Amino acid sequence: MQLLILAGLAAAFGLGPLGVLVGVVYAAALLGLLSAAMHRAGRSVLGPADLVTLARALLVGGVAAVVADGLLTGRTAPAALVALASVALALDAVDGKVARHTGTVSPVGARFDMEVDAFLVLVLSVHVAGIVGPWVLAIGLMRYVFVAAGRLLPWLRGPVPPSHVAKTVAAVQGVVLVVVAAGLLPYPATVALVAVALALLVWSFGRTVQWLWRAARVPAAC
Repeated sequence: MQLLILAGLAAAFGLGPLGVLVGVVYAAALLGLLSAAMHRAGRSVLGPADLVTLARALLVGGVAAVVADGLLTGRTAPAALVALASVALALDAVDGKVARHTGTVSPVGARFDMEVDAFLVLVLSVHVAGIVGPWVLAIGLMRYVFVAAGRLLPWLRGPVPPSHVAKTVAAVQGVVLVVVAAGLLPYPATVALVAVALALLVWSFGRTVQWLWRAARVPAAC
C-alpha cells in the first residue's frame, strides 16, 4: 500500500527518487517497529482500530516523501501534502472510536496512534519551518525531547492521567501546520497562528511535567 501511494504521488505530482526512497525507508521502519511492538505484546494480528491507524501511518509516509522531495528540489506539492495530512488527521478521530466500539483498546494500539501523530507533526513542522522559520521545529521536536529527557529523569516516565485539554492542544498542532502548509493566510497571520500553537504546546507540556513532578514527590513525602 505504501508503494501504491508513492507511485500515485510520482504519477500525479512528479514525486522524485528521493521522495520515493524516503517513503520506502519509512515503510520498512514502520513494519519493523510495529512488528517488534506486537511481538512484545504477544499479539500476531492487528485489530480493527489498528488497521485504521495503519492507514493513517501510510498516509504519513506519503507526507514524509513529499516533504523530503521538496527539501531536495525546492518544489513541494502543497495539494498532495495538504490532502494526505488532512485525511490522516481526520482519521485520528476514528481509530479511537473504533477501538472503544469493538472492545479492542490496547496499550500497543494507543502507543501506535500516538507515534503516528507525533511523526506527522514532526514532518509537517519540517515543511512549515521553510515557510516561517526554523523555530517551528520546536513543535515537532517537543515530544521527542520530552521522551529523551525521560531517559535521564525517570520521574518523567510516570503515568499521566488522560487529559482532554492535552489531546485538544496536540490536535491543534496538526491542524495549524496543515493550514499554514496550504498557504491560506497572509504571512503575519501565519506567524501569529504558529506562535500561538507553539505557546499552547509549551503550556501543555509544562502542565504535564508539573503534574509528574508533584506525583513523584508524593511517595517521598509519605
